[in-house]
Amino acid sequence: MKAIQVGLLGIGTVGSGVFNVLKRNQEEIKRRAGRGIEITMVADLDAARARAAVGDTAKVVSDARAVIANPEIDIVIELIGGCGVAKALVMEAIDAGKHVVTANKALVAVHGTEIFAAAHRRGVMVAFEAAVAGGIPIIKALREGLTANSIEWIAGIINGTTNFILSEMRDKGLDFEVALKEAQRLGYAETDPTFDIEGVDAAHKATIMSAIAFGIPVQFGKAYVEGITKLGAQDIRYAEQLGYRIKLLGITKRTPAGIELRVHPSLVPAKRLIANVEGAMNAVMVQGDAVGTTLYYGKGAGSEPTASAVIADLVDITRLHTADAAHRVPHLAFQPDSMSDAPVLPMSDVVTSYYLRLRVADQAGVLAKVTGQLAAAGISIDAMLQREAGEGEKQTDLIILTHSVREGTMNDVIAQMQGLPTVLAPITRIRKEELA
Repeated sequence: MKAIQVGLLGIGTVGSGVFNVLKRNQEEIKRRAGRGIEITMVADLDAARARAAVGDTAKVVSDARAVIANPEIDIVIELIGGCGVAKALVMEAIDAGKHVVTANKALVAVHGTEIFAAAHRRGVMVAFEAAVAGGIPIIKALREGLTANSIEWIAGIINGTTNFILSEMRDKGLDFEVALKEAQRLGYAETDPTFDIEGVDAAHKATIMSAIAFGIPVQFGKAYVEGITKLGAQDIRYAEQLGYRIKLLGITKRTPAGIELRVHPSLVPAKRLIANVEGAMNAVMVQGDAVGTTLYYGKGAGSEPTASAVIADLVDITRLHTADAAHRVPHLAFQPDSMSDAPVLPMSDVVTSYYLRLRVADQAGVLAKVTGQLAAAGISIDAMLQREAGEGEKQTDLIILTHSVREGTMNDVIAQMQGLPTVLAPITRIRKEELA
């Protein structure tokens, strides 16, 4: 049987990984797919780099549209990134009847609904395993492995850069800026790390997982996004004393009122496996009603780990290439005419628990005033820690862990506490997730 012909758009770090792994493991991949898979055409603006990477095994062009226009190409791999040119090329490939594989999480999270609708009309597949958590097959687990379950919630460490920074802050007592510079020096963080440290990258991935878990359209614009830039080394120390670790989590949860979709730093009990995921590694917890809690761990980025996911998508498409479109796994796990219209909740309606750090005057009555305001709002206290003021100090830190409360209520109480004359600095608030 003739090999499936693949066109590759972009041969940077991931693209070269795809080419090398496919070449290295071609016989085993062929045994699994049922026919050969060959990259026969590569498009890259740096044609010289592309030729150096592929040699004479594939035709190299500088115009991506030449790949799409080639009638011999069955599958187009998009590894350009971004939502501009990449979106246009993906839509053109679909219109030309090509299947598409992409690692572009921003493209899927922002424009996925439009892209999947176009693919459904045209009868082609769009596969995106590599868009979330690199080499961890979390998309396949959610779409297929857990299909018998009603998914209750997902919580994931899905950005390796921020996890590395938080690990450095905890292990070495570093401030955020110092840990960020170390991440940049080692190549874990970009020169402009904004997408990572502000939580945007993780929010793209959480948006995709939420859509697959709950059968809702991808709605990145409705995600609550908060990064790690305001975390202090003292908060990581206090959390440790209370038995918690701070992780940037992407969380999505089904509730009677709607779907939670949020990314923010969270206190996680140190005894949870996910709390012990260190360095640049990723991990995703999924709670299903039948299976209970499952955990997926591995490398979230890198040339060959991401290539592993891209090639898995190539194999899936190759197996289903001639199948009736109606019998393929739907893009978002649920049949297109059975998608849910459950709303994504605003953050003010989310119910969770909190870590509060207040810098207060070291004088009598302060604690009573603070706890009195919490009590008046119906917020109960789970634990409390007060740093003993040093000799000559006139202020100290008061740490409070609360039980669950609606975020809007907590916002109001924090504003009231901030107005107390004995509260001397902006109150630090970090959400707490038990993940039980």
